[in-house]
Amino acid sequence: MIRRILALGYGGLAYAAFLAAITYTIGFLANAVVPKGVDDGATGPVWLAVAVDAGLLGVFAVQHSVMARPWFKRWWTRFVPAAVERSTFVLLSSLAVGLLLWQWRPLTAEVWSVETPWLRVVLWTVCGLGWGVLVLSTFLIGHFDLFGLRQVLARARESGYAEPGFRQPMLYRIVRHPIMVGFIIAFWATPDMSAGHLLFAAAATGYILIAVRFEEHDLRKALGEPYEQYARQVPRFIPRVRPVSERVEA
Repeated sequence: MIRRILALGYGGLAYAAFLAAITYTIGFLANAVVPKGVDDGATGPVWLAVAVDAGLLGVFAVQHSVMARPWFKRWWTRFVPAAVERSTFVLLSSLAVGLLLWQWRPLTAEVWSVETPWLRVVLWTVCGLGWGVLVLSTFLIGHFDLFGLRQVLARARESGYAEPGFRQPMLYRIVRHPIMVGFIIAFWATPDMSAGHLLFAAAATGYILIAVRFEEHDLRKALGEPYEQYARQVPRFIPRVRPVSERVEA
């Protein structure tokens, strides 16, 4: 009973860390509400800021990619109970994000700044839409599975847990990675782009483009032909526009 309660509490802690990290990141990139934004902090030599920021982004990329691989999970669950494996991944990812936000060095040189009021509203709206697409997409495929809560809850209830099956709900019928599309939109849709924000957005987008290749490799091995067929029919990031004649026939 104590172990089940501890596992449940651990899962709740990991989820709370994720909520704190994602909420702070939204304010961080918007330079709003939170104590430190992407353009805040002590300035220093440009080369040092670039080196530190690239290193912080690299720490997250390595941690996130390695721990998501099936071979690592098989090795990791020899030491960590399977019920808290996902929660541990979520917690460490959140801590990596927290380190990045805490130690980020600003690069305040202006890349662009939109002064037209209505266009600023449009860009902020698109940015909010990106975050909304991201959150909605997690719920479409199992939000509480994705962040480890269902696993620890099943452990607390002493009931079996099964991974969600392969599905194509809503946005997943339009693009294969709507969560990543949401991230990319949110990173780039801003009326005020500094050099530091540009570095963050460019590096994060580059990481996404590489990481989904590894993810799809794992999915093809795990799911086989159903995923191959899905990949042939649905694009990764950009919705496919069908010809007018095809839409009329449909």
